[in-house]
Amino acid sequence: MNPIRIKKGYDLNVEGRPSDKIEQLPKPAYVAAVPEKIPFIKPRLAVKIGDEVKIGTVLFVDKRAPEIKFLSPGGGKVEQINFGPRRIIREIIIKLESEEASEAFEKVPETHLGHLERHDLVKMLLEGGLWPLIRQLPYRDIADPVKNPPAVFVSLDAGEAFQPASGVYLKDQKELFAYGIQVLRKLAQDNVYVTARHENREVPAEYNQWITHFYTGKYPAADPGVLLYHTRTSADANHCWYISGQDLLLLARLLKTGKYPVERIVTLGGTLCSDPGHVGTRSGVPLAHLAAGRKQEKNIRYIAGGLFRGYIAAENTFLGYYEKSLLLLPAGDQEEVFGFVRPGFNKPSYSRAFLSYFNTAALPMDCNRHGGVRACIACGYCAQVCPVDILPQLTFKAVLADAVEEFLAHGLLDCVECGLCTYVCPSKIELADILVHAKAAYYKEQTA
Repeated sequence: MNPIRIKKGYDLNVEGRPSDKIEQLPKPAYVAAVPEKIPFIKPRLAVKIGDEVKIGTVLFVDKRAPEIKFLSPGGGKVEQINFGPRRIIREIIIKLESEEASEAFEKVPETHLGHLERHDLVKMLLEGGLWPLIRQLPYRDIADPVKNPPAVFVSLDAGEAFQPASGVYLKDQKELFAYGIQVLRKLAQDNVYVTARHENREVPAEYNQWITHFYTGKYPAADPGVLLYHTRTSADANHCWYISGQDLLLLARLLKTGKYPVERIVTLGGTLCSDPGHVGTRSGVPLAHLAAGRKQEKNIRYIAGGLFRGYIAAENTFLGYYEKSLLLLPAGDQEEVFGFVRPGFNKPSYSRAFLSYFNTAALPMDCNRHGGVRACIACGYCAQVCPVDILPQLTFKAVLADAVEEFLAHGLLDCVECGLCTYVCPSKIELADILVHAKAAYYKEQTA
């Protein structure tokens, strides 16, 4: 096993971390696919309002590569198709039947997997709608099914406290996980790297036989982009693939059972979550269904997908394709009277601007910016926490100046989109947002 030590990063100690207990939620009345939250794709609808669909029926495909399909997370009737500006498809909402029918896909017994040709395996994953779970660095787009990757990273830990814990979703899944590793070895010619945090005692001991890299470090040390940055030996490695441990179990379940898997383990947490923990639910679940009975009746903001990488979502929307967590935080939109003279003992802060710097207790988190936007003061905080050693304070200035060669030289493509630079910035500059959009724009230009 190869040890990796990540020296930079930051762990935020806030209230509402999910416990390891898991509760099975009842079946919701509706589920939905959310194309708007899948980066880079150009969806083309394959259904219309009123169509009857099964679990696994094709809802839409990616115009860029029509063989990449997205399937229905439920069986029933297409109730609504909601569009946003410029006819962006936001949601395809399905009203579930009491008895849901499922599409049948080809099964692959474990004894046959070794004899299966790689292109046949790729075709099965494409037809089964789970190929998009495999993503490719550095842009984090869906992996190109035609190409062979230098390697595939499997992250057992998310590295953030509000994501599903490996000890929860891996419990009693050893055989399925072993099957999934065989699938990846077939796809990547045996170049599969399974990573886990060294001090994490939650990963069951029987999984150690597959772990190739143990790492130490603060968030986002678990990110495959961070691990690749600290282990790569050639430029070709920049295009490695990656998949999370829970998603790997879905690939294995599809091929073993011949049914499109809709089960998900999702975390609920945050300052306004009354009972933080894990829940067993399904893909495309309504956020209101997830939060029912757990939200404190205040001015709540829903954050889907994680504390630093998530996005604000309305209560009447649905969990996206890649999201596995929901945070309930105070909106923080009330003005704080004389806030500038308060010591801030309970306000999370990276700098010493508040006395919370010396507070070791878990602190309440809200969505208040606690200050106004101003010019960069060259404090260097963003560089102190950046896990891939770029200089965000210089990179974002190059982006604003449209100096392409300069921001590439500063390492924009190494950015792992962790969001730490924005959090620690005392000038309240949306550094991560600027870098992520610049990186995506450069990718779209290169692939136009």
